Amino acid sequence: MGLMSKIYLDTAAATPVDPRVLAAMKPFWSGQFGNPSSIHSWGVEAAAAVATARRQAADFLAAHPDEIIFTSGATEANNLVLAGVMKSAATDSELIVSAIEHPSVLEPARALIGSKLIILPVNSVGLVDGKNLAAALTSATRLVSVILANHEIGVVQRWAEIAKVIRRWRRDQHSPWPLLHTDASQAARTIELRVEKLGVDLLTLGGGKIYGPKGIGLLYCRRGVQLAPAAAGGGQEAGRRAGTENVPAIVGLGRALELAASAAAGETKKLTKLRDYFIAGLLRLVPDTHLNGSPAERLPHNVNVSFVGTEAEQVVIELDARGIAASAGSACTDPRQDGSYVIMALGRSVEVARAAVRFSLDRGTTRADLDCVLKVLPSIIKKIRDHNFDYARSAFTKI
Repeated sequence: MGLMSKIYLDTAAATPVDPRVLAAMKPFWSGQFGNPSSIHSWGVEAAAAVATARRQAADFLAAHPDEIIFTSGATEANNLVLAGVMKSAATDSELIVSAIEHPSVLEPARALIGSKLIILPVNSVGLVDGKNLAAALTSATRLVSVILANHEIGVVQRWAEIAKVIRRWRRDQHSPWPLLHTDASQAARTIELRVEKLGVDLLTLGGGKIYGPKGIGLLYCRRGVQLAPAAAGGGQEAGRRAGTENVPAIVGLGRALELAASAAAGETKKLTKLRDYFIAGLLRLVPDTHLNGSPAERLPHNVNVSFVGTEAEQVVIELDARGIAASAGSACTDPRQDGSYVIMALGRSVEVARAAVRFSLDRGTTRADLDCVLKVLPSIIKKIRDHNFDYARSAFTKI
């Protein structure tokens, strides 16, 4: 196709920082550099900025400011949930997570000592069945963690059903357990996240997915939930997360959430149309292409497909050579894994999992951008398949 303007379709991995967010952060790098714990005017100024961001985050979630804990990102927040809830529970306690959780939930869950881990399966399009969840609950269950919108396939869970199961169990057992947690990092751009409506006790978000800075996130922790601190050495974040606050990043996160709240409806409408247009084009123009995840119950900006007969990394490299950014699964997935565990959890083969490519649209993505991708992809896939002996041989035998 020749040289072209770059097309970025990997916002599920990272979004650019919105200029308005950058402008809000700028004063706190040097001019207003005080430590929020200091009692002089520089510190008071910084503390006020953190308080404003905490209020912005609380407003975004329809929560109380004292329920917001700032962290270094969603990964730390997820680890804080598991460590804070489960490590203080009884040794015979149980933890339930879905099979398609982010690695920052699955890996610490597997590492917990003294607790039983139950991994909840999903159906062929990535949805948790409420009946399966209800059947997995016992009096020893202390925490249920289900990702709100998956980081690879973009599937949005039927959250009302999940929350209803937990509420009914608590009522019938006359118990405050289990707590319900969700990683909502991928959902914040386009889905309304009101914690009372969701029925969650704990919720995590990251700044790098919503046009905010990387290296900053938050944990919503409902009032009354006991959470052991992850680090000692200071009284910051109500004693739950020691260490001097990253004021510029916190300010950026607060502003990004404020902007996301106002832009969500328009972005959802626009990206849903583009997503469906792109999926239809891929399935029409590239033979042996499979959509991974629910066609409808998915994020507006997510397209995940497997080009059978290819390796995802090959496709991503070929696209990058033409100025197009996509992803071979999640940026946080261990590269040593033999194919996406998320795709295999849908019942797909290793070959299909290895061939899964994620495209995630940007608020600036246009139909012309997608047409450029659709123009080059068929030849890229054909080139890779022609060099894949097993695929070429199987295609020949079908003739």
